[in-house]
Amino acid sequence: MALQRTHSLLLLLLLTLLGLGLVQPSYGQDRMYQRFLRQHVDPEETGGNDSYCNLMMQRRKMTTRQCKHFNTFIHEDIWNIRSICSTTNIQCKNGKMNCHEGVVKVTDCRETGGSRAPNCRYRAMASTRRVVIACEGNPEVPVHFDR
Repeated sequence: MALQRTHSLLLLLLLTLLGLGLVQPSYGQDRMYQRFLRQHVDPEETGGNDSYCNLMMQRRKMTTRQCKHFNTFIHEDIWNIRSICSTTNIQCKNGKMNCHEGVVKVTDCRETGGSRAPNCRYRAMASTRRVVIACEGNPEVPVHFDR
């Protein structure tokens, strides 16, 4: 009786683990999701000034080979950002229909133009605005900042 119970529990555990594996993003989507997090998500800060952009662009490795001209950091909890993926699909700039929009707190960092990597210099602009992100996977996760 105890042996049958142990086998049943092990089978249930195995099925649960297999089920969890089926809803995880694929390897490619997971890499894109991790890149999205690195380049665009900073829930701990409010950003807003040039020093913030200069530091974060360098810290997040967007000034290594060349200065990334423009980047947006979202200052929201990742669950709030992921919830944008459950809104109505809209068309992305590339024509695909996997984009979604939401309103979030952001800092836009724009390269000033005369700086050279790795010492890139940025102007910051903090606001609460509408953003558009592309989502993929099951469950859907953000993989690209569209606008």
